[in-house]
Amino acid sequence: MRRCAWALLFAALLGPGGPASAQGLRLQIDGPAQVMFTPSQGCDGNDIPDAPARVFRAPDNSLVMFGLHDTNRAFRGPDLDHMKLDCGVVLASPGNADPAAYDDHSWITALFTRDGRHVSALIHHEYHGNEHEGACRFTSMMACWYNTILEAASSDSGRHFQHQASAVVASVPFRADAFQGRHRGFFNPSNIVPWHGAAYFMASTTGWQGQPGGVCLFKSRTPEIAGSWRAIDGHGFAADFPDPYRHKVSMTTHCQVIAPFPAPVGALVRLRGTHEFLAIFMAKRDDRLFPVSGFYYAAGKDLLHWGLPHLLLAGATYYDDPCSTGGQVIAYPSLIDPQAKSRIFADSGASPWLYYTSARVKGCTITSARDLLRRRLAVQGAP
Repeated sequence: MRRCAWALLFAALLGPGGPASAQGLRLQIDGPAQVMFTPSQGCDGNDIPDAPARVFRAPDNSLVMFGLHDTNRAFRGPDLDHMKLDCGVVLASPGNADPAAYDDHSWITALFTRDGRHVSALIHHEYHGNEHEGACRFTSMMACWYNTILEAASSDSGRHFQHQASAVVASVPFRADAFQGRHRGFFNPSNIVPWHGAAYFMASTTGWQGQPGGVCLFKSRTPEIAGSWRAIDGHGFAADFPDPYRHKVSMTTHCQVIAPFPAPVGALVRLRGTHEFLAIFMAKRDDRLFPVSGFYYAAGKDLLHWGLPHLLLAGATYYDDPCSTGGQVIAYPSLIDPQAKSRIFADSGASPWLYYTSARVKGCTITSARDLLRRRLAVQGAP
């Protein structure tokens, strides 16, 4: 039910047209799909691929990867070819009925570490008011869905995460409302990319009065501190979106929406040896930039100005009507290069992996029968 709701959300998130001219880079699929994980290999019924794959390198050079459900567990292994699921829960989702506690449903969706031991994670947090008595006047999850980006920290290489004392990275400037009637919030952060002494990520917002829905860019020079992140507002990185339950907030603070992204950016990487960045995202077919549904990529000389999107992999996505998908949808693209130089795999060379989720559709329902797949990519124009 949660993922079928994305189809309803897509139309509200279309960004403005007119992106910058395309760059010279080209991506193409360069190998068959490999199944890296299927729910039958999980520890219990909660282990389904439900977020983009994110990896960091621990102090002993082993790898730690996340990308499952809101009972957060990690894959661990010596390299990307030998990752095994660790059944220890690193971050739970207690279902707290108090929206101010930010402890309902949490997904680890981005990682930052300088040493592989002390790790910060961006959390996609969902408050489902329909699951808590008196919290929402509607019965559908979509009408009661309140999203916030939080930060959690680990001091043991990702074996345990705890929310920071002031955990909010980005919140809409109002509280969860029993009468809200639609999905509200900031959600689905991309991976974190270090660049010129700062860290960056993209996240989507559903918008509010004066704030269009779309994708915004955030920056921090101290990414381990949740309250240090600021979004671009059209002039500089000055837009602050603090916790509305604990701070005075402003309805007039807005972030600049970045084209050509219609909805969340799954992968954001810097191409080694160049001044180019790559972004990969999923999109539904429309009459403008996206001739078919599937995964698209865009290239840019910086993180604000991007070229036209190009199709990478065609296929029905979570944004399409599940009744007409042909029994399969794809979602959550991420790009991981096993030769990455950064601990958080924020850079790529000419032969990275595309990781993504493939989910089976039964009737008109996207099911929890999902596999984590990967396919080799060829980046043309890379050094």
